[in-house]
Amino acid sequence: MDIQASSRARLFEPLTLRSVRFRNRIGVSPMCQYSSDDGTATDWHLVHLGARAVGGAGLVIAEATAVAPEGRITPGDAGLWADKHVEPMARINRFLREHGAVPGLQLAHAGRKGSAVRPAEGGAHLADDAGGWPTLAPSALPFGGELPKVPRAITEADIARVQRDFAAAARRALAAGCEWLELHSAHGYLSHEFLSPLTNQRADRYGGRFENRIRFLVETTRAVRAVWPERLPLAVRLSCTDWVPGGWDIEQSVALARQLKAEAVDLIDCSSGGLVPDARIPVGPGYQVPLAERIRREAGVATAAVGALTAPAHADEIVRNGRADLVLLGREFLRDPYWPRHAARTLGQTAALPPPVQYDRAW
Repeated sequence: MDIQASSRARLFEPLTLRSVRFRNRIGVSPMCQYSSDDGTATDWHLVHLGARAVGGAGLVIAEATAVAPEGRITPGDAGLWADKHVEPMARINRFLREHGAVPGLQLAHAGRKGSAVRPAEGGAHLADDAGGWPTLAPSALPFGGELPKVPRAITEADIARVQRDFAAAARRALAAGCEWLELHSAHGYLSHEFLSPLTNQRADRYGGRFENRIRFLVETTRAVRAVWPERLPLAVRLSCTDWVPGGWDIEQSVALARQLKAEAVDLIDCSSGGLVPDARIPVGPGYQVPLAERIRREAGVATAAVGALTAPAHADEIVRNGRADLVLLGREFLRDPYWPRHAARTLGQTAALPPPVQYDRAW
């Protein structure tokens, strides 16, 4: 795929990655719903994700999905650690595909931020005698604030097990009909914890210099790509900067993106922050777009832009000027499941996104 800027690139032009064609450049960012039953998707997920497909999204990425019970953020998290999780997800994916969206999934391990109550209930760590569980991290450093639990420093045997869990979950995602897979290495969860010097104080081959800190993610990517078909795209979500001096930063993200491209990663989903509670993040419309633009330009890999993207003209400008290949919306899709259809009307491109027959008289 040519990832150079093109005057032809538009928000409602199709995009092809490997053998998968997206009807437009708009995707639903993975957003935790905390509504699963022991990891199993429920009717909530069918309606929540299905509405965004009907609303016109080209890509619908299901929420961070734990590869092991210990890898959940909360007891309500989605999971793919057991075969029982496959068919409920397959049902959703069939609906998404029927309504024109590529079904995707984000695989995750929460690391030291796991074993918490749902955000609506405060988000604090669960005590072990109240349904909580021990957590893992590269180093035995707590997140702090309402997440004071000290994680156990992960051993190399644990690392190998977690990487097997990622590969097994990828196989189940394929069985469930997913056509897009994303590895979560952002927002302070396990893989991101390995990347940043702020949370990785190891002295073995997984800590210290850059090549060691990225080893967990590179190995995990390799293990997943070995079972994820060559015909299907693989993405990685990065926190491209911690927004903290001495932490992970955009220069390291560019270097990592180059290595991930060599491991057959097709797109970097460019987010930021989440590692420590006191980061000063300059949140505003498009504040993370320069991260996607720089990785796209300097690493030569496709990117997704995320973060406070709400205006159709802004989203179109990002794609049109080659700053990113996809725009992923989160909260705006919660407010408006039909954002792509409204954007198409605003931009005069309704012919590019015909409504479902059931809604034909409304558009």
